[in-house]
Amino acid sequence: MKKFVYILTDRNRTSLHVGMSADLMKTLDFYKQMPSLFFDMGQQLSRLVYFEEFKAESQALHRFKMVSRFTRMQKERLVRSCNPDWVDLTIGLDFEHIVRSKVISTQAAMPLSRA
Repeated sequence: MKKFVYILTDRNRTSLHVGMSADLMKTLDFYKQMPSLFFDMGQQLSRLVYFEEFKAESQALHRFKMVSRFTRMQKERLVRSCNPDWVDLTIGLDFEHIVRSKVISTQAAMPLSRA
């Protein structure tokens, strides 16, 4: 089963949160639905700026513990190494779900003629 280690931040990049999850999209939806559960409204964690995917839970747990102990500067370097503009990565992750859920019609509707 896949495991993810991720870093979330707020819109001002004032806080960086490291987490681990088996279902990254479900976890991100939870953070968006419960904005003030763990943090105040000013620090709503809404941007996924870094994530890693692991096949084994033990590898993910080891990496989670390592990244959690990083200083803020080390976490910022980690994010900038693969996401220099701090772009929200959820857009790319959810793209497959959006395409699958939409019904794409490639045929034009033919008018019904009465002959």
